[in-house]
Amino acid sequence: MKKKIVVAVTGASGSIYAKLLLDKLQQLQAQIAEVAVVMSDNAKLVWEFELDDVSHDNYPFKTYDKKDFMAPFASGSARFDTMVIVPCSMGALGRIASGVSDDLISRAADVILKERRKLILVARDTPLNLIHIRNMQTVTEAGGIICPAIPSYYSKPKTIEELAMTVVNRVIDLIGLENESYRWEGM
Repeated sequence: MKKKIVVAVTGASGSIYAKLLLDKLQQLQAQIAEVAVVMSDNAKLVWEFELDDVSHDNYPFKTYDKKDFMAPFASGSARFDTMVIVPCSMGALGRIASGVSDDLISRAADVILKERRKLILVARDTPLNLIHIRNMQTVTEAGGIICPAIPSYYSKPKTIEELAMTVVNRVIDLIGLENESYRWEGM
């Protein structure tokens, strides 16, 4: 069955992860029924600053304003099965953990959790304080998946993009899409 996926991008540093995920979802469209995208205002600013481009406007996916509570995925009846927040700021994590649905990102996350569907938060902050850790615990106990943006090195990445792709490939696996990527086979 093809996946219906929401990708939310917050203003945390790590726009490269969002860009590479959207690029990969384009490549895997045969496995996907729909991709919806929502970005915070800060996400666009950080993307443009970190990546020196406005390519966030160039994807073939339908985009929604952060205040558009009429977006299909603001309701469980739309049956989106996965939401990825990449990168996920600690502010967004805190709002989700406390059930504050004050924008489309936090509302959609709330819907995904209440419907017992897959919520993947690519947390991108360091160091963590106890509030962050407790918020991660709360989201995990509610059924969410915390997937920190911590790259792996055993594939011996040679570029920043290859390094960031190690995180994105984990996210693709968590979504449940078939994907060609480096797989650990031991030494």
